[in-house]
Amino acid sequence: MVDALSILLPDPVPIHHLGLFREPKTLQPVEYYNNLPYHATPPTKSPEADHLAILCDPIIATGGTAVAAIQTLREWGVTRIIFVAILGSDEGVARAAVEWEDGVEIWVGGIDEKLNTEGMIVPGVGDVGDRLYGTKGK
Repeated sequence: MVDALSILLPDPVPIHHLGLFREPKTLQPVEYYNNLPYHATPPTKSPEADHLAILCDPIIATGGTAVAAIQTLREWGVTRIIFVAILGSDEGVARAAVEWEDGVEIWVGGIDEKLNTEGMIVPGVGDVGDRLYGTKGK
């Protein structure tokens, strides 16, 4: 997703990564990686873009990791977030949308209505991490 979105931007931008996963039993977000710099990156040609984050996550299921990422970026000093997802649940997208109503736009390719008891979208596409990294059953 990052490469595809980067191609669409008019100028190169710094890319940082937040790694979050949903703990399977509690469904709470856990941060395992964060490479946001301690200090703001040098200004670009567009002052508005200097405080914008484009957040990419293939799935917004419960919305918990989306909310955690939004909170982290807001605390870091971002003033506007565009959250791009491929698929979301009604519940998860709604939860993320109200976290910072004035600062976040959510762009999602499709919405499925339900979540199961494990917090997975139904019918959904399965676990994206398992699909990307072949971890199912390990």
